[in-house]
Amino acid sequence: MVLTSRTIIERKVEEGRRLTFEDGLALFQEGDLLWLGGLADMVRRRKSGDTVYFVRNRHINHTNICKNRCVFCAFSRSEGEEGAYSLSLEEIVEKATVSAAQGVTEFHIVGGEHPGLGFDEVKEMIARLYEVAPHVTLTAFTASEIAHFAGSSGLSVEEVLLELKAVGLSSLPGGGAEIFAQRVRDQVCPSKISAEEWLEVHKKAHRCGLPTNATMLYGHVETVEERVDHLVRLREAQDETGGFQAFIPLSFHPANTRLSHLLSPTGVEDLTMVAVSRLLLDNFAHIKAYWIMLGLKLAQTALHFGADDLEGTVVEEVITRMAGGVTDGEMSVHELVREIKAAGLVPVERDTFYNTVRVYE
Repeated sequence: MVLTSRTIIERKVEEGRRLTFEDGLALFQEGDLLWLGGLADMVRRRKSGDTVYFVRNRHINHTNICKNRCVFCAFSRSEGEEGAYSLSLEEIVEKATVSAAQGVTEFHIVGGEHPGLGFDEVKEMIARLYEVAPHVTLTAFTASEIAHFAGSSGLSVEEVLLELKAVGLSSLPGGGAEIFAQRVRDQVCPSKISAEEWLEVHKKAHRCGLPTNATMLYGHVETVEERVDHLVRLREAQDETGGFQAFIPLSFHPANTRLSHLLSPTGVEDLTMVAVSRLLLDNFAHIKAYWIMLGLKLAQTALHFGADDLEGTVVEEVITRMAGGVTDGEMSVHELVREIKAAGLVPVERDTFYNTVRVYE
């Protein structure tokens, strides 16, 4: 009997065997969303049971001044341009102090690669935040920002990571990966670090004892083959270090960017991306449904398409809103718990490292 690619994939998933690059392409090309979702949900339940995680976190975007000016980005500005900003250390600390008093357990800090912002200032920011809120985990700086700090300070990437860790940094977010294919990077982020550099920063962070996340920005000029390549390269890096905690597929928002002529990914594309990510990234423990970019209703649906994490309370999201995002940018714990329970799953508040803080039965 000749087995179809669909049957082969089903058997591999049922038996817990790794899918190939070709299998990944077949998943995108199959066109049966419910079949795909069923396979991804099987893997999610195998890894997480009925648990869906969230964290009480607060985003702080300290500056939008950036030397890169990526084509897909509505957030970045050049110094002196209308809308450009840099928060003072006092403003950053005030935001953090208020949120820490409200029970936040993680600060998520990313910004532009500001040519005038020195590494000593960045290090002081992390040190001050750790001083005013030592119980709050500091998840800060994309790999591209870390490489920028190394270049501007004359330090190595390892030295930058270790110095930041010494003053309070606990983990790295996953931003800045975009799409690894050089063809795409040449079009949408030609000034940003290469895919190889991004991966190397994360592997060095893992070796320095700093866990990280990983992302993919999809739905612009990339091909399906380039999406699969991105996922396979992340999987290979995870095989090497084991330091990635979660993968976050990021749905592209074109408004107010130089790619505004493109249409946003459809809901079917978004759910397909979540499901394929869960199926290909067999060595990643968690897949996030980032409600900021998906919208809450689609993020809730994604919990049955492979995702086991709704991100968190967020509090103040700037980057996606500047690209036309329509969510409020903040979600209460009550709302997150309600959405997860309505999906028939069990809400679990976590810390940055996926330790359980509270189970909401």
